[in-house]
This record gives sequence, structure tokens and C-alpha cells, in this order.
Amino acid sequence: MADASLPILHHYPSSPFSEKVRLAFGLKGLAWQSVDIPVMMPKPDLTPLTGGYRRTPVLQIGADIYCDTQLILRELDRRWPERPLVKPEHKGLAWMVSMWADRQFFQASVPVIFGAIGYNIPDAFKRDREQLMGRPFDVEQMKQAAPLLRDQWRSQAAWVEEQLAATGRDFLAGKEPGLVDLAAHMNFWFLRGAYRPAYDQLVAPFARAEAWAERVDAIGHGPVTQIEAAAAVDVARQSMPEARSGVDPREPQGLRAGDFVTVTADDYGRDPVYGKLVASDPYQISLQRSADDLGDVVVHFPRVGYTARRG
Repeated sequence: MADASLPILHHYPSSPFSEKVRLAFGLKGLAWQSVDIPVMMPKPDLTPLTGGYRRTPVLQIGADIYCDTQLILRELDRRWPERPLVKPEHKGLAWMVSMWADRQFFQASVPVIFGAIGYNIPDAFKRDREQLMGRPFDVEQMKQAAPLLRDQWRSQAAWVEEQLAATGRDFLAGKEPGLVDLAAHMNFWFLRGAYRPAYDQLVAPFARAEAWAERVDAIGHGPVTQIEAAAAVDVARQSMPEARSGVDPREPQGLRAGDFVTVTADDYGRDPVYGKLVASDPYQISLQRSADDLGDVVVHFPRVGYTARRG
């Protein structure tokens, strides 16, 4: 039986972006509910909630669906402000660091890992990722690029080492961990778990960074209850979206409340989500959707990394 008052994370264990959110629950000491979703499409219990969005993870709170870790973490701080992920002195800066970790650092991690282990990956997974990325899953190309990307990965790990050395503190955010730690740590966790030999080699010169990664690991995931996907769908069906209104009057494209809008990721997983605009600001955009046997849900996206078009 699911608890409608608790957040529900739709994820799978090996997802690095999900690990960022799992650690956020642990840092905040927040109880949460876990729904395991397939690593590959189809995701029959997830996409009806999101309107087609397939990336991992997705946060559900009642009938509100939050896509992308950038917005998921912002929403956790808004609803549960105790033990904030973003420190007052880091507002703005923390999100900049998070985008670096999600994009440039992560883009170095992927070829380093799959250039080494890609030949052992099932063909079905490769086909799925080709659909997700919109380009061939070319293991040979990643293998050839891996030495160059190892250089990039090491240089970015050196930034973590440099910051820790400069402050003498345990975490990038200061004496206590915060969003900047969770964001950067994701790539350490991903490489270490997927291809340990490369991790050991690249992190070896950076004793502070390696110890920092272990401290972030130790945060843990907090109290979690496993639930079935059907129970999460029932929560959405029996809930109403949070009352939220107010479309930014300075919307650059002149979008207005009630407009039908399509939101799409601008990098990969560009499955469009269509709905009625109910709220927006510089940080997020929210679309109301009605689904058969589900009722009304509101799907929320961040603005950075996503495009919104009328119609």
C-alpha cells in the first residue's frame, strides 16, 4: 500500500542520475517510496504518468510528476526545506555546478565506461540507447575516444581535488554536504560501479577526492519502502495535483495560461510531452494532462535543458 503523503521515485538501481536523488533523500533524512522501473523501453507504468517522457528518474508526489533531477532536487527543497540541499550562499551557483556535472562531466564518463565494457552489453540495450540518444551506439567509436575522455575525466576530478584542498573542508559545499557534492559525486559513483579499473587509475592521484566520494557514499539513501508500480499509479489516480498557477508574464515566447504546449529535452530522450500550460517561471514549466483511467496529472520540467513550444 502506497502512502500518498510520501514522495515516490521511479528509478532503477544502476542509474547514476537516480543515485543523486537517492542520496538527496538520505541527506534530508526524508522517507520515500521506491518503484523499480525497466532499464529499457517499454515502461508501461511510467510513460502514462509522464505523457511519454522516458528518462530516469522521475519523481511523483501525488498527481504531480517531476522530470529531470535538476527539477526533482529543487522540488524536494521547496516541499521539505529542512536540511536544504542548496545552501543560502550557493543559490544559483549550485545549479550551475549541477549542470556541469550532468552534462560535461557525464559526457566524459560514458565513453570511458562503454568503450571498455560495451562489447558485453546486450544488443537490446544498445538498440534502446540508440533510440534514446538519437544516434548509433558505436562501441568501437567509444573505445577509440576513451583515452581522450579519460584525460577529460581526470581533469574534472582534479577540480574536485583542488576545491577540497583549497578549503580544507570535508565537502565541496562546506562543512556539510549539499547539492554540489551530490552532483559531482554522481560521476565518481557511476565510473566506480561500472568500470572499477578506470576509476582506480584516474582517482589514484586525488586522495582528497577519493575520501570525499566515500563520505558522500556514507550519506546513504534514508528510509525507503518498496512499492509496486500499480500502487504508484493508484496514488496518482486518487490524488489531485497541487494547486499551482501563475504563468510568467515575461515568457519570452509569449506563452499564456491555457495554451497547449509541447516540452522536449534538448539533448537526448527527446520524446515530446504535450499538455495545457498551468504554471511557469524562469526555473520550470508545468503542463496539465488527462490520461485514460488516470485523471488529471501535472507534469513539471526544468527550463534549462528543455524547449517549450506552443502547440
